[in-house]
Amino acid sequence: MLSISVVALAWLLSLRTLSTALDPTLEGTWRDWKATHSKEYALEEEESYRRAVWEENLQMIQDHNSQADRGKHSYKLGMNHFGDMTNEEINKKLYCLLPDLDLASQKNIVTFKSSENLQIPTGVDWRAKGFVTEVKDQGSCGSCWAFSATGALEGMYFKKTGKLISLSEQNLMDCSKENHGCQGGLMPQAFTFVHEQQGINSEESYPYDGKDDYSCRYEAENSIAACSSMGLILTGDEKALLQAVATIGPISVAVDAGSTEFHFYKSGIFKNPWNGDPHLSHAMLVVGYNSTKYWIVKNSWSRLWGDNGYMLLEQGSNQCGIANLACYPIP
Repeated sequence: MLSISVVALAWLLSLRTLSTALDPTLEGTWRDWKATHSKEYALEEEESYRRAVWEENLQMIQDHNSQADRGKHSYKLGMNHFGDMTNEEINKKLYCLLPDLDLASQKNIVTFKSSENLQIPTGVDWRAKGFVTEVKDQGSCGSCWAFSATGALEGMYFKKTGKLISLSEQNLMDCSKENHGCQGGLMPQAFTFVHEQQGINSEESYPYDGKDDYSCRYEAENSIAACSSMGLILTGDEKALLQAVATIGPISVAVDAGSTEFHFYKSGIFKNPWNGDPHLSHAMLVVGYNSTKYWIVKNSWSRLWGDNGYMLLEQGSNQCGIANLACYPIP
């Protein structure tokens, strides 16, 4: 539950209500949204502020979708569990990559380079082939790096054994000391750690708590999905990423997820609403593609976000920096 002082709430709410009052016609919709997402507020002032934020987000979503209906956008937005938070709050809550960690120190790295002669399918969806577990939820913890890493490891293990086993993000958070649990990390460090640990436990034996205050409880006798090394896509090489997804399986990627439109994405082919260099802030998993059109990307914000937890991301112009930090484990 978000917590803000009464003084801060009153000041923030006064800024919003200077221009607009709460819309009484939305009372029922607001109650339904709170019930759907189990939202409760300790103070009346806090609920009033959250209601004002929610109304602004709802208006933004409706305006965007109206423009999409007229052909201005290739994707639509939808209200979700982030609805009572500002964009700044969502980014602060979910920022989960530490790109300043030293990749140069990583060992056993194989660089994946694109080939001019490689023939690949025009479309791939590894979900249909059994490589992908259910959509998970990182909650309020900045652990996206661990979810992206387990997704790639799950696909690697399925390709090798034909068995799909959900792997433990908490194992990585508690034991991978080069990463920082809920404070962020990187997938390459996670793969290196799994190599050094000689495996990773299953979700069932080491369940997700979404907290940092745990010691490492890894059980070597229950080890699954060890990897020998790691593959890394050359920075920005979307063609290499395409070939890697086609020939290897699900690939871990980092993206710029900082926009309001990203947070409330619902359907269609997403395109970053601004130009310029992407700021990588979030880790996801590419599970397929439609050649020259879009990537199929799995998120870890629950099935309440996007298209049942997935996004279609425009292909061909390195949208959101999807090819800037792409990697995968090698069995």
